[in-house]
Amino acid sequence: MGISQYIKEIGRGKEGARSLTRDQAADLMGQLLDGHVSDLETGAFCLAMRIKGETPEEMAGFLDATHARLHRVEDAGVPVVVLPSYNGARKLPVLTPLLALLLAREDVPVLVHGTATDDRRVTSATVFAALGHEPADRVEAIAPGQCRFIPTEVLHPGLKRLLDVRRVVGLRNPAHSLVKLMNPCQGPALVVGSYTHPEYAVSMADTFALTGTHALLLRGTEGEPVADARRTPQMEAFRQGQRVLLQPAQEGALTSLPDLPRDIDATTTATYIRAVLDGQQPVPHPMAQQVAHILREVGHHAHAH
Repeated sequence: MGISQYIKEIGRGKEGARSLTRDQAADLMGQLLDGHVSDLETGAFCLAMRIKGETPEEMAGFLDATHARLHRVEDAGVPVVVLPSYNGARKLPVLTPLLALLLAREDVPVLVHGTATDDRRVTSATVFAALGHEPADRVEAIAPGQCRFIPTEVLHPGLKRLLDVRRVVGLRNPAHSLVKLMNPCQGPALVVGSYTHPEYAVSMADTFALTGTHALLLRGTEGEPVADARRTPQMEAFRQGQRVLLQPAQEGALTSLPDLPRDIDATTTATYIRAVLDGQQPVPHPMAQQVAHILREVGHHAHAH
């Protein structure tokens, strides 16, 4: 066992590195997730991939291994909207919980998965907790109109372990892309993928197309899968590998800014989200557009099957 033969291929530096096949990538990720790999090899893999970059075939293989091992949410018969929430708030409040609750209000099952605790950032988990939504401690079916936050380690402990390598090594690794692309549901789902850097827009799009994932892809807000409340980003759908432009990016000068809270702590964010849900504050226009696109996509998905 061990992954040294793969590290030899991917670790020959920027020019000499060779890419793995989808099957090799699946075998490699499977060993990592199953905990059959030493810490040294894990660190070597993370660094080698950071320098080389993942191909769509490698990413598809990593996803194959992950999907085979995840505790997946049971098929509820209707498409689940999947919101990966891993970045948290930097300068703006984290509004992924607002997006999730706006969708649940429309009778859609919503699964938010992500990091439960982060000492340095306000996460969706802490905002959900401030709203009275506790994280799930096991994977259960999600009913239409229900929103559940499931920590990564509940979906798969090995995946959380791989994400945590970043704390030691200080660099992102393929697991950070993986969690934004994966489908933690047994049945139909719409994965809402987001990117911050344009090169990830390309690689995520290529992976969604290759794996045939039903997805919505947009430039997120500080790494979260929610449209920037200040300016509508470009949004695209992926349907059976086909890419469809849903929404061009808003151009030009901003005429009006939404009344967002200045503080980004969980309590302030939760208070703002409640005010929007109660109709005391308007839904930011870009988010309303995102909700409409997602609802059309899950409706589209239901009609396509």
